[in-house]
Amino acid sequence: MSAADATYLDVEGGPAVRVRVSGPQDGPPVLLLHGIGRSLEDWAPAHDLLARGHRTISMDLPGFGLTRRGKGRPGLAAFARSAVGVLDALGERRPVWLMGNSLGGAVAMTVAVTHPGRVAGLVLAGSAGFGREAHVSVLPMTYALLAAVPGVGKRFRPRARAAGVQVNRELFFDPSHATEEMIRHAGKVGRQPDFRATFIGTALGLGVPLLGSYPGWRRRLLTALAEARVPTLVVWGDADAVLPAHHLTAALTALPHARGHLLTGTGHLPQYERAAEFTALAAEFIRTTSVAGKAA
Repeated sequence: MSAADATYLDVEGGPAVRVRVSGPQDGPPVLLLHGIGRSLEDWAPAHDLLARGHRTISMDLPGFGLTRRGKGRPGLAAFARSAVGVLDALGERRPVWLMGNSLGGAVAMTVAVTHPGRVAGLVLAGSAGFGREAHVSVLPMTYALLAAVPGVGKRFRPRARAAGVQVNRELFFDPSHATEEMIRHAGKVGRQPDFRATFIGTALGLGVPLLGSYPGWRRRLLTALAEARVPTLVVWGDADAVLPAHHLTAALTALPHARGHLLTGTGHLPQYERAAEFTALAAEFIRTTSVAGKAA
C-alpha cells in the first residue's frame, strides 16, 4: 500500500491537499476518492495499475488521511469542492473519470451533479448512497478518546489498538490484506488533529449511527444523477461487511443507465482486494464509453 511519492498541493480556498499524481500526462484523467476516515492508500494498488495508461490522481479528502480540514462544515459539498480544487490546481481541465469507494463514491456523484462539465463518468466501488445500512464501527474512536483521558487512559490503549485492527480486517473478505503497515497507517490517520471532528461531522451529516443513513440526501443525489445520465459503472464485493451487496441492486434500480458488476470473495475495498480485476473493469468501461461517446 505504499504511497511514498505522495506530496502536498496548494488548493485555492482550502488547505494544502495530499495527493499522488502518476501516469502519462496525455492519458485519460482519473481521480480516485477514498471512504470515511480513510486515505489515498486505499487506492494504492489500483492507482499503480491505472497509471500505466491513465493520468491517475489520488487525494486525501480534507480532514482525513494526512490532509488538514478546511473551513466550514465537513460533508459531501465540501469534499466535492476540494476534489474540483485539486483538478484546478493541477491544471486538469478535461472531463475526468471519478472513481469513489464508500463515502468517496457519494463525493464522486456529488461532483458529477454539481460540476457536470468536469466529469466524463463514474466508477463507484462499494459506494455510499444506495441504501440505509452502513456498518461503521465507532469503537476505535471511542477507545481512542478514553485512552486520552489523564489517569485512566493507559488501560484503554490496548483496546483502541485491538478495535482498530478488527475494523481494518473487516474491510476485507481475506483479512490478511489488513497488513501491519495498513494498521499502523490507519492509526496515524486517526491521530491527526482534525480527524475526530471531521469523522463525526461527516457521519452525522449523512445519517445516525445504528439507524443508518438519511433517505433525503440519497434521494436528491440519485434523482439528479439519474436525470444527468452520467456514464456509470457500479462495482461491489459480495462479502462487503460495511455496505451490503444488495445495495448494488438498489444502485442499478436508481440508475437504470448504469452498468453493474459483483466481485465474488471480495469485501468493502474491491479496488484494493481485487485490484487487477477492478482496474481491468474500470479501464474497459472508460475505453468503451469513450469510443461510444465519439461515435455519437
